[in-house]
Amino acid sequence: MTTKFDELLGRFHAYLACVDDPLVRDAVARIDWDMPARALEPHGINCVRHLDRASELAPPAAKPLVQWLAGHRNGLHWGQTYTEADFGKVFIDNYGWVEVFGTRGHFANDEVAAGLLILGPNVVYPDHHHVAEEIYIPLTGGTEWRMGEGGFRVREVGEVVHHASNVSHAMRTGNEPLLALYIWRGGPLAQKSTITGTAMQGRS
Repeated sequence: MTTKFDELLGRFHAYLACVDDPLVRDAVARIDWDMPARALEPHGINCVRHLDRASELAPPAAKPLVQWLAGHRNGLHWGQTYTEADFGKVFIDNYGWVEVFGTRGHFANDEVAAGLLILGPNVVYPDHHHVAEEIYIPLTGGTEWRMGEGGFRVREVGEVVHHASNVSHAMRTGNEPLLALYIWRGGPLAQKSTITGTAMQGRS
């Protein structure tokens, strides 16, 4: 049965197919894209307000995906791994994700999870780690990323960011929001991360 989310999956796949990176090509090739749709009720969160700005900032190759996401935000099942008790209200109002496919996504997949993460301006996603290997592709620029014991450095739009299993990593946004595509594989796909840092105000 065809659903409106088939277009989301198609645009998600189309963007990944044009990313010229061996790690991404391998991940895409290993995914069985014939996934059954899952009936999920729409669930909104505050951070989706940043999708309008993300649509303006997204590169041409990602615009079809990001514009679809912005236009259909109210029909998607958005999630948050953390609560206000974890990091405070400012973080929670500016954080969330939508899983396109995975164990909780709009399409069912028990082997790999993938979707899109939103972080609003001037917030920190503190140091954390998890068993699953993670591939990120930022679709907006200006966010600083840290991995392991290294310092923060800006990652460009479309730059592939790879976090191996249980490697600590963090992000902090500047004056613009972050919208990033992610792929999780090789570990529990719905595991809550182990937090080793603290949420604080991002760069001004």
